[in-house]
Amino acid sequence: MGVLYDYFRAADDEAVAKLMAATDGGPVVREGGSPGADAVDGKGIDPTVVLGKVVSFALDVPWATDLIGDRLVWPDGVGEDPTYEGPWVVVLSGRARDALAEIPDDRLPDLAERWSHIEELSYYSDTQPKVMLSRLREFVGLARRARTSGDSIYCWICL
Repeated sequence: MGVLYDYFRAADDEAVAKLMAATDGGPVVREGGSPGADAVDGKGIDPTVVLGKVVSFALDVPWATDLIGDRLVWPDGVGEDPTYEGPWVVVLSGRARDALAEIPDDRLPDLAERWSHIEELSYYSDTQPKVMLSRLREFVGLARRARTSGDSIYCWICL
């Protein structure tokens, strides 16, 4: 099936731990709504590479593995365990959140067009520019709401 990604906003790492307890470790995006979370289904969009590429386009900087600046926040102690297979949650840097939040609406179509052609998305059938524009609007909206609320963006990941 692949790796699953749900992006959501939360006030802090403690709120994430409570959400993970309420969802029995996730997923965050569920049929009928999320329990107390403003969330976006990542549909194969990993934070480091695929989301990182659109952030690099938005910032007009070369993509780098540390651009998103994600950090493991849940569960405790799994960062040192090479056998742990998930799920886990990372927090994205404030820079990544703000880069997404600050994308002007008139730039979205061009960024979505560029994003739809990255190599990492070439294996998927639903990455036409129109589809990626819709996806980008979801991420930008989440980032704007997170910044307005003083929240961070988190990504739930499961193999």
